[in-house]
Amino acid sequence: MPPYAGASTDCTLNERMCVLAAREIHDGDVVFVGIGLPNLACNLARATHAPNMTLIYESGAVGAVPDRVPPSIGDPALAAGSLMVCSMADVFQSFLQNGKIQVGFLGGAQVDRLGNINTTVVGPYGAPKVRLPGSGGACEIALHARRVLVVAKLDKRAFPEKVDFITSSGKRVRKVITNMGILEPDAGGELVLTALYPGVTFTQAQENVGWTLRRKTPLDQAVSPTAEEIRLLRNKLDPKRIHIK
Repeated sequence: MPPYAGASTDCTLNERMCVLAAREIHDGDVVFVGIGLPNLACNLARATHAPNMTLIYESGAVGAVPDRVPPSIGDPALAAGSLMVCSMADVFQSFLQNGKIQVGFLGGAQVDRLGNINTTVVGPYGAPKVRLPGSGGACEIALHARRVLVVAKLDKRAFPEKVDFITSSGKRVRKVITNMGILEPDAGGELVLTALYPGVTFTQAQENVGWTLRRKTPLDQAVSPTAEEIRLLRNKLDPKRIHIK
């Protein structure tokens, strides 16, 4: 990670997660993104270090340049100023399955020690405790994006040793950005704690994960957001604090 001058400690956990996700995007990347913090992270990356990135949304907006935070992938703000608007089939077949996507953002109800993601059911598939929305395009993103980034808050129920149902494979997950630190897969694919946020202990992270968490030695400390990154989030990209509250 490059050095970031002017680090600010005056930030929320959501802002920190958003900034760290933004820093994973390289200039020129084509990014398949949904709504929420990942969408905000993409727009922050474009406003800072990745002006030539291209956003693609499942709804068909390619090269979108939204001038406000869209509440859904069907928001007309995604079409205004975009390079093209096509069908969902074209997005998946021509871009995703054709190997054109460098980065895919995912989240889920459960993420396990191998990075597998569950957005299908909590509990047994035949008699679930909770039926979730399902895959949508997540399983295709997990299979075809070159790098998969997961943004999720650590919680023992959300990070079990094994998900109840594998909706999306964890094989291409490169980082899991959480509210306590960063998890990355080792050579065997197991998620390992590689960085902690200032003020967070390894014990706190372990208490919110359902398996015996291994850690990098020495652990990195996640670089804090800069004052400029926070200013952009609060004043330009999400002034109504929809996602960074």
